[in-house]
Amino acid sequence: MSNQNNSFNSDRNLVDVFKELQQKRAEDSYMYQYGDSYNTPNKENGITTYFSSNKKTTNPYTYGKKLKNKKVMNSTKTFNYTKLSVGIIIITLIVSVALLFISYSFTTYGLEEEVAEAPEIVEFETNQKVLDIPQIISNNIDTATIKETLNEEREVNYPTKYQSVDNLPKGEEEVVQEGTNGKNKIVAVRTYENNELVDENIIESTTVKEPVEQIVNIGTSEFLAKYKVHLGDIMYVVANVDLKESPQTDSKDVVEIPATLDVKLLELSGEWCKISYDEKTGYVKATTLTSATAAPEMVDKARVQRILRDVKIDMPLNKKSGLAASDFKKILSNNPNDTNKIFENNYKAFFDVEQKYNINGVFLASLAIHESGWGTSQIASDKKNLFGYGSYDRDPYNSSYEFDDYKEGIELVAKVLVKNYLNTKDTKIYDNEKATATYYNGPTLEGVNTRYSTDSNWYKKVFNYMDTLYNKL
Repeated sequence: MSNQNNSFNSDRNLVDVFKELQQKRAEDSYMYQYGDSYNTPNKENGITTYFSSNKKTTNPYTYGKKLKNKKVMNSTKTFNYTKLSVGIIIITLIVSVALLFISYSFTTYGLEEEVAEAPEIVEFETNQKVLDIPQIISNNIDTATIKETLNEEREVNYPTKYQSVDNLPKGEEEVVQEGTNGKNKIVAVRTYENNELVDENIIESTTVKEPVEQIVNIGTSEFLAKYKVHLGDIMYVVANVDLKESPQTDSKDVVEIPATLDVKLLELSGEWCKISYDEKTGYVKATTLTSATAAPEMVDKARVQRILRDVKIDMPLNKKSGLAASDFKKILSNNPNDTNKIFENNYKAFFDVEQKYNINGVFLASLAIHESGWGTSQIASDKKNLFGYGSYDRDPYNSSYEFDDYKEGIELVAKVLVKNYLNTKDTKIYDNEKATATYYNGPTLEGVNTRYSTDSNWYKKVFNYMDTLYNKL
C-alpha cells in the first residue's frame, strides 16, 4: 500500500489519473479471467497488452463480457482492488481540484467520452482586462440620439486689415476704420446624444448683411518713436533755425526761429519735418528738433523764451505776464536793493492781482519799486504805501493813503489802473464792472505816462525795472 500511496503524486493531472485508472481496470479484468497466470504487460502506442500461455488480449473489456457467466476467481482480491480504485478516484479528484483553485484560475477542460482518447490539457492565461459586459449593454441602451433642424441668423465676424504707415511711431497701432459684424441666415442639422450637442452640419447659408472690415495702421516711423511724439504735438528747436518754404536746403527762408522755442509738428518728409511757428508754416531738418520726453527742460525754457521775446517798451500792460507764482518769487527775491525784503515777502500779492484783475504783475512791481525806491521811502515805511498813492506835490506825505499792509495797497492800485488807465471805456473788468477809461491813452507804459506822471521819462524808468526783473528768469 505504501508504494501505491506514493504513486499519488500531487503534480499529476486529471488525465494521467484516468489513464492509470484505465490501466488498473484492465489488470482487474484480466485477473478476473485468468487469475495470476499472466505474463509481464507490454505497452505499445499507449495501449497495454497482456500475454498468457495460450492467447494475446488487446481489449480487456471484451473478455470481461465473455466471461460474465464464469465462476469468479479470487473474489476477495478483486473486491479489494475495486474499492481501492474508487478511493483513488475520489482522492485524486479532491487533490486535483484543490490544487487547481489554489495555483491558478482555470476553465473547464473537456474530456472525450472515451478516456483513452482524452485531449491534452491546455493552460489559459488569466485575463487582466475583463470586459464589463453589463456596463457595455447599459451604455448602449441609455444612449439616445436626436436630430433637429435649425433656422436662425448668425453673426459673421469682421476681418481685420493691417497696413504700414510712416506717420505713426514704429510699432504703434491706430484703428482708422472700425469693423462691424455681418449676418448670415443658416439652415443646420444638429445631432444630440443624451441631450448633449455632438455635431452640427450647416446645409444652407444665405448672406443677410456683409461684414465691414476693420482697418488698422501700424506705424513705421523711428523718428516719432524716438521722441515719443505724434503729428500735431509740440516739439522744440535746439538752436536758432531758419524756417524754409520747402524741404530743401536752398529753399527760401520764411522766418528765423530762436533756440528753445516751441513749434507744432505737422508732417514728416524724409529728413525734413513740416512745422508751424507763430501761424507760419514751413520745413526744418528733423535733426534740429527735440521733444519734452527727450529733453524735459525745454518746456520751461520755451515758456520763458516766449515771455522774454515779448518784453518790449510798448508791450500791452492789460494782459497777464505769463509768469507762474514761482517766477514772481524768483525775480523778486535776492535783490540787493530790497534791503527790507518788502518785495521778496510780497511776491505772492503781485501774482494774485495779475490773475484777478488781468494786469501785468511785473509792471505793477516795477512801478512800486520806482515810486518807493525798493520800499525805502518814508511813505512806504510808515504807511505801507509803495506807490505814493493819493499824494499831491504840495504835501505828498500827508496826502498819501495809509494801508494796513502792503498787499492792501497793491490791490487798490491795480484796480485803479485797470479801471481808469489800461482799458477802453465799457470794457468788462473785475466784479462785473466796466472800465471808465478816465485817464486812458493806450495800454502801454507811454500811454499811462501821459496822465499818470508829469515826468515825461517816467515810462522809460519803469521799463528799465521791468526789463531787469524779466531777465532774472
